[in-house]
Amino acid sequence: MSNAAIIHTMAERLIELGDMSADRVRSYPAPGTATSDDLIAANSGLGPLCELIDGTLVEKAMGFEASIVAVTIARILGTFVCSRKLGVVSGPDGMFRLLANTVRGPNVAYLARDRFPGGSFPTDTFPALSPNLVVEVLSPGNTKAEMSRKRIEYFHSGVQLVWIVDCVSRSVAVYSSPSSVTELGEEQVIDGGQVLPDFTSPIADFFADLG
Repeated sequence: MSNAAIIHTMAERLIELGDMSADRVRSYPAPGTATSDDLIAANSGLGPLCELIDGTLVEKAMGFEASIVAVTIARILGTFVCSRKLGVVSGPDGMFRLLANTVRGPNVAYLARDRFPGGSFPTDTFPALSPNLVVEVLSPGNTKAEMSRKRIEYFHSGVQLVWIVDCVSRSVAVYSSPSSVTELGEEQVIDGGQVLPDFTSPIADFFADLG
């Protein structure tokens, strides 16, 4: 929530969060009052994974198909990154504090070693760091407004490249800014740009396990 925004109703809050369904927003703690400790508690149970957005606990949109694709992409990126000792690749439970009261867990993220604080591996539960590359795999519950907000937050915090992966069309939208996008289809090859020079992968490989 921006400093100028004042939320009066749940409907307004849902719009502010990205026009999402109310069943993804936790009512306790009261929306707008949740803390990092509340996020830790929420994610230590058996329920859906949550993010902290403007002091509100929000359940991540879940989908089996999206999970399979995210794991595949993490494996492809991880093989490239780890073999060259470039940094680390994380999954959705590896969360980053992007803003004072916002903690996001991208489906996949690449963090270069030169972003490690003091050159050491970050040990905070929610490191106040921005990954270089973020991958979000769309699930049925995601909204356009939600993904737009995510992109803005990611780039505002220092993310350099965002991939939005669509399992339905088997395509990837490559963002180099919140609004600068290149659409790539399943028959094309994706590269890492300036973030991961020399990295390439057929986009079809991202969806190989879907048959």
